[in-house]
Amino acid sequence: MKETEQAIKRTDGNKEIYLAGGCFWGTEHYFKMISGVVETEVGYANGITDNPTYKDVCTDKTQYAETVRIVYDPKRVGLRFLLRMFFKAIDPISINRQGHDVGTQYRTGIYYTDPSDLPIVEEVWQEEQALEEEPLAVEKLPLVNFHPAEEYHQDYLDKNPEGYCHLPIELFKFAKEAKPETD
Repeated sequence: MKETEQAIKRTDGNKEIYLAGGCFWGTEHYFKMISGVVETEVGYANGITDNPTYKDVCTDKTQYAETVRIVYDPKRVGLRFLLRMFFKAIDPISINRQGHDVGTQYRTGIYYTDPSDLPIVEEVWQEEQALEEEPLAVEKLPLVNFHPAEEYHQDYLDKNPEGYCHLPIELFKFAKEAKPETD
């Protein structure tokens, strides 16, 4: 839980949220486009094993979700805005699946480190639930653990512009042009 404790004690004024939106390559790239996001890192969140690898996570036995750690400047972009953008990039009623990717590691989730973020998480989650006829499959839980993914996964679509992505390319332009709001 070391990472969680560090997130709460940030001294630079920035905040963190951990979002699982299917394959982390596209999810990371999407959030990097949003003004006010100052850092991203892909990894594995809320699982039951120590030091998971991509190969381990793909077995469906570790209970980890492919997740993006998002560090943002709350003076430039608010959590509410980031969560609304998150819901634009996922199918919130799909269970253990986003696009063609299937498995528990591709489930969707919002993992928070600061308990004071929970009311905003709940508010946006309820707004989105009101738009759907079926129950949302998006977890909303405190972050239990996070392990950074291997280096070749970091900034994957920057390194491999033609690489696989479950998100439509238009979403990246949408994220880049979005006008962030603060809470």
